[in-house]
Amino acid sequence: MKLMDRLNEDLKSSLKARDKTKLSVIRGVKSSLQNEAIKEGRELEESEVLTVLNREWKQRKESLHEFEKAGRDDLKQEIEQEMAVLSEYMPKPFSEEELDEIVKETITETGASSKSDMGKVMSAVMPKVQGRADGGQVNKLVQRYLT
Repeated sequence: MKLMDRLNEDLKSSLKARDKTKLSVIRGVKSSLQNEAIKEGRELEESEVLTVLNREWKQRKESLHEFEKAGRDDLKQEIEQEMAVLSEYMPKPFSEEELDEIVKETITETGASSKSDMGKVMSAVMPKVQGRADGGQVNKLVQRYLT
């Protein structure tokens, strides 16, 4: 089932169940997806849907960090619930070993040998791990292997 279809089905079920948190998150995600589709002028592909989901996840992660710093446990708890809903739609993240293997393979494929090749490696790795690994984590691995 496509992610958009799943979101639509879950929207209906959360309406029936009166699950305010899930309903709010799904509506927000669908709104972001619709805005992105309007911007692109066409229906979004599955990879673009994942990009929007990642953006939503990152926004909430940043908010969570800010709320923790400010000591706002009430808002922190709300964001954690939203992130739990979002995680249902996110693809399973790569394990450390899988990510390590992908980075090694890509370094070999690109022929990179020094830190100056970092951009080349990153631009080759990121499409392979889109939605399933954090860019910062990938960056650290690439740096470790290129030094």
